[in-house]
Amino acid sequence: MEIPLYLSGTFGELRSNHFHSGLDIKTQQREGLNVLTSADGYVSRIRVSHWGYGKALYVTHPNGYTTVYAHLKKFSTKIEAYLKKEQYKKESFEIQLYPKKGALQLSKGEIIAYTGSTGGFVSPHLHFEIRDKKSNPINPMLFGVSVKDDSAPSINTLIAYSLDSTSQINQSNAPLQINFTRQKNGSLLADKITASGKIGFGINTFDQLNGALNKNGIYSLELSVNGKKVYYHDLETFSFSETKYLNLLIDYKRYDELNRKIQQCFVKPHNPLSLYKGIVDNGYLTIIDKLSYNVEITVKDFKGNKTKLIIPIKGKKDSIIILKKEKVTDYRIHSENFNKFSENGVTIAFPKNTFYEDFFLDFKVNDGKVMIHEKSIPVNYNYTLTFDVSSYSNEEKKQLFIASYNSNGNPSYQTTKKKEKTFY
Repeated sequence: MEIPLYLSGTFGELRSNHFHSGLDIKTQQREGLNVLTSADGYVSRIRVSHWGYGKALYVTHPNGYTTVYAHLKKFSTKIEAYLKKEQYKKESFEIQLYPKKGALQLSKGEIIAYTGSTGGFVSPHLHFEIRDKKSNPINPMLFGVSVKDDSAPSINTLIAYSLDSTSQINQSNAPLQINFTRQKNGSLLADKITASGKIGFGINTFDQLNGALNKNGIYSLELSVNGKKVYYHDLETFSFSETKYLNLLIDYKRYDELNRKIQQCFVKPHNPLSLYKGIVDNGYLTIIDKLSYNVEITVKDFKGNKTKLIIPIKGKKDSIIILKKEKVTDYRIHSENFNKFSENGVTIAFPKNTFYEDFFLDFKVNDGKVMIHEKSIPVNYNYTLTFDVSSYSNEEKKQLFIASYNSNGNPSYQTTKKKEKTFY
């Protein structure tokens, strides 16, 4: 754009159930600013929707990369004319078009659209992406998009985790929040802890850029033990197919209960994220009795500004006073198996790998009302909930409906006269 560059969102930020796939560029709280194509290319896709990206333009370049411009108010004259013709032909405002390569050629710096706030309840800004030949988003900062950033990331919270039933931290098997203080050199020093067995750490962190108050995402997170790196991830690129596994990067239960994202410095089982590099033993730390450890967590932004948190640990095999609470029920989920349970004419069926780990499922049916666990457990796949209505009268069956649920828990409904009702 033709205004100074300030960001309200950075690449890879932890959003609700996904990683942010581009940069959100501030538009001075205005609409109608010129949007210029970043390089020669052609319009390969036009998307118009009431939600999501709103009005969006995809431009493919000679090197195979594609840039994406979203939440637009309207397109340039020639693109708008092409769009209107197709909308009238299809008799639809919402539309997706894939123009042929020579239909809408563009030159670098050409006005292609005007900024807006389309796509739902969003304030005016320009969402900008760069995608590779496989349509994977790449951090635009790697291509020379530069913003001023003189401050190091902030760390708000440190959580220590006991990762099996025999490990403990300060005689607790449950997650613990550890206090820390800022030192004169700018680093953070945690209170000394005692521990034993397999443990891990997680932090809540954010970065702020010059000229903006927004709490943005970080670029990289590293954990080392006695000078040896055992965990690292950064936000250079990812695939859209893996973005939902954000729920395995964070402490999902704490996010659900406290609305705070704790980025865990260890890799849970069944986590396919490609962000990780050089991980040792999944980032787990095995603390041995009477030995001393110095753990360092380093957070960086793209400009290289960093914050270091130091955690001193003394190995001490002690009695466990605080146990991790786990509710035991009659229904045990084995995540790698197909699971099916029935109660009072209601059946629930979970395909293999619907969940990421084993746990006891809370499943109750009372007076025709079904309660299935709690929303603090992330779901990978859809599952079915079936009601046996063979004993219902024909009149009662007419009042029944199907509710379809996706893995995010969003329902849609339709009436039915079938004898069984299946929820997805």
